[in-house]
Amino acid sequence: MARRIARTAASSRARLKAIRLDAVSVRYGRHWALRDASFELRAGQRWLLLGSNGAGKTVLLKLLRGDLWPTPTGREQRSYTLGRETHGSPALAHERIAYLGPERQDRYERYEWNLPVAEVVGTGFFETDIPLQRPSARQQRAIARALRRVGLAGLAARRFLTLSYGQRRRVLLARALVRGPDVLLLDEALNGLDTTSRRAFLRAVSRASQPRTAWVLSSHRQVDIPPGITHVARLEGGRVALAGSVDALGSGLLRRRAHPAHVPRSRRREEFLRFTQVTLFREERKVVPRFDWTLRTGEHWCISGPNGSGKSTVVAMLYGDLWPALGGRVERLALPPHAPVGDWKRLVGLVSPELQAAYAATACTVEEIVVSGLHSSIGLDARPTPRERRRAHRALQALGLGHLTQRRARELSYGQLRLVLFARAMVLPRRLLLLDEPFDGLDGEVRARVQALMEDAVRGGTQVVLATHHSEDVPSYIGRFMELRAGRRPRFSGRP
Repeated sequence: MARRIARTAASSRARLKAIRLDAVSVRYGRHWALRDASFELRAGQRWLLLGSNGAGKTVLLKLLRGDLWPTPTGREQRSYTLGRETHGSPALAHERIAYLGPERQDRYERYEWNLPVAEVVGTGFFETDIPLQRPSARQQRAIARALRRVGLAGLAARRFLTLSYGQRRRVLLARALVRGPDVLLLDEALNGLDTTSRRAFLRAVSRASQPRTAWVLSSHRQVDIPPGITHVARLEGGRVALAGSVDALGSGLLRRRAHPAHVPRSRRREEFLRFTQVTLFREERKVVPRFDWTLRTGEHWCISGPNGSGKSTVVAMLYGDLWPALGGRVERLALPPHAPVGDWKRLVGLVSPELQAAYAATACTVEEIVVSGLHSSIGLDARPTPRERRRAHRALQALGLGHLTQRRARELSYGQLRLVLFARAMVLPRRLLLLDEPFDGLDGEVRARVQALMEDAVRGGTQVVLATHHSEDVPSYIGRFMELRAGRRPRFSGRP
């Protein structure tokens, strides 16, 4: 017995050399998320994981880490090689594998866990969401080192929810790196990062990666692919369609998509929404200094700026979820004076990371999520009527989601849920679409489909305000730009 315990302890300290999956499948209800998939990850390999929304990328990554168990079929095998020993269970290898995906960040936002940044990073030692014990002196040094690697050394004492979306993602990267893992699984981890933050993120991954460190990055965007990729895998319909080295498969597996066609701009210029002397705060911190701004009918705007500059804050105020500081005024000129904000929200469709975080862990079905867009609510307090269901089904069919109506939110991939939010936003004819980093998590083909639907809406009179870091996401009909810089007034440009 003592010899077996000593051997187990030695295995847990050994380096993780390989993970192998053979004929593994995962089923959610009647849906096979992964079917007879085989995949091997070895020390030092750097994989790019491709596949359309719902192809099974996240499921594969969670199987590699051991967060999911294969559905028993009698054929499945999973093994982890630690040092000289191979184990069929992920238990001993688990602490040598770090996973970073969007759902952890969503969880902090959903439950309003506004912890100091250093404490969030420290939870990486204990695999908990919130700190349950105090880090040792050695662990505190590792926390400081991890924050330096991601370029956030000066934010250790800041509260997590006071950071921008992209800064939070980099904090969670530090959390993943804090134990010096042998394997790093990055599931759409660059979503929401501006150009500077993406570079910092990829530098941090590179610095933390020893020659023997293996990692897998799933992405839909060509700009997100870091140098040094050695292998590529593509999933299609829950199956591994191809897998191998870049040298063997070639590097032309991603294609740039064409920009959407030009949409003529309306010549109408009545005032639709007006800000006067508006100052925006978040968590008692001034985010955007006092400014004036007018949205006129027929105009389409892009809001740009680095992480932390206030893009999501401006979108939240446009939607009616935030109000300006004392002395500022918001006038919704499309409605009578003193109309309730609910009337305004009926005119406006919203897609945002915060809205996705609110729905990600709910038991709502896809149908219920889309129907909630008729009421501007999170969830429903009554069963949908037949008319509401028909509306929802039309919106889902337009986006190719008709087969998902009864799927639960937590059973969807990140990209599928983002697409459902587009259906929710467009379930009614809207005067205004507010889109905050809307295309993150969507593959190129799906982005093109959504952009075509947006063009149709614009031709019908809908206006668009788009907040994004990605210039390739800005359609040609957007002619006005609001550039935000932390601590400075917005700068406006573009054709009138």
